[in-house]
Amino acid sequence: MGRFEMKQSAITYSFVIPFMNEEAVLPMLFERLTALLDDIDGPSEVLLVDDGSKDRGAVLAAEQAQRDPRFNLIRLSRNFGHQIAVTAGLDAVQGQAVIIMDADLQDPPELVHEMIAKWRDGYQIIHAQRRRRDGETWFKRASAKIFYRGLSKLSSVDIPQDVGDFRLVSGEVVRAIQAMPERDRFLRGMFAWVGFRQTFVQFDRPERAAGETKYPLRKMLRLASDGVIGFSDAPLRMALWIGSLVSLGAIAYGIYISLLALFTDGLVQGWASTVVILAFLSGVNLLISGVIGLYVGRIHAEAKQRPLYIVSEKVSAAGIGRISQPNEVAYAQG
Repeated sequence: MGRFEMKQSAITYSFVIPFMNEEAVLPMLFERLTALLDDIDGPSEVLLVDDGSKDRGAVLAAEQAQRDPRFNLIRLSRNFGHQIAVTAGLDAVQGQAVIIMDADLQDPPELVHEMIAKWRDGYQIIHAQRRRRDGETWFKRASAKIFYRGLSKLSSVDIPQDVGDFRLVSGEVVRAIQAMPERDRFLRGMFAWVGFRQTFVQFDRPERAAGETKYPLRKMLRLASDGVIGFSDAPLRMALWIGSLVSLGAIAYGIYISLLALFTDGLVQGWASTVVILAFLSGVNLLISGVIGLYVGRIHAEAKQRPLYIVSEKVSAAGIGRISQPNEVAYAQG
C-alpha cells in the first residue's frame, strides 16, 4: 500500500510526545496519560520520542513501554531538535487522530477531551491556544507575543497566535505534513499552511511540573528564525529596500559634496566623514549578505538530502528492536 493512501486504522488516537532529559517529570506524565487513555472513547497509542536524552528518561520510557502495550518508545540516535522529534513521531503514527504534546505537563493531557469533541464535530486541526502562561518570565511572554504578532504580519500564511505545538490533527493532515520534507522545520507554520478546517480550544498554561526548560534563548531564537525564513521572504525584501535607500542616500550625499566643491569654500578636507560612510556602507553590505546567506544556507541543506533523523532503537511491549543496518534507518523523505 502506498505511503499516502487512505486506510482505516484500528487505532483511533495517537499521542506524539517528544522529550529530552525529562526524567523528573515522566512518572507524573505516565500517570496522567494512563488515566486519560482509560477514559477516552477509542483505542489509543502513545509514541514517546527520545531526542537524545542524557539522563534516565529513556530508561523510564522503555520500562513504561514494556509495562503498558499502549506505549511505544522511539529513540533517536542523537539530539535532532524538538521539531524533528515531533516529525519522527508523526511518521510512525497509526491513529485516525493525532495529538501532539510536550512531556513537561505544561500541555495538560485532560484538555484532549475538548479537542476530541471538536474533532468529532468535523474539525481537522484543533490548536490549543494559551490564554495565560504561568511560571514564565516577563521577557519570554513579551518576546513570544512580539514574535507571533510580527510573524503574522510578515508571513503570507495566517499562523495562529499564542499557539505552540499542542494540537490535535486528523490523519489527512498528518499525510499532508509527511509530504513536506523540508529540513529546517517550523511545524506551527506548516500546520497553518496546509489549510483544512481549523479551530481552537483555549487553556491556561500551567507551570512546569518538574525539571527545567529545554528551550533556552538560543533555541528560541533558532526556532524564530526558522519561522521567519521558512514562511516569509520579508527579510530579502527588507534587504532590497535597505540597499536601495542606502544607495539613494549615497547619491544624494555625492551631489551635496559636488555642489559644495563647486560653489563654496566650506568643504573641509579630512578623512572622518569618509571613514564613517565607508563603515556604514560596509555594515549594510554585511547585513544584506548575511540575510541572503541564510536563504542560501537553506538551499544548501535541502540539496544535501540527508535524512531528517535516524532511529537507533524502538521499544514496545513486544520487545526491543535495534536499528543497525543502513537499510533499516528510519527517516522521512518526500
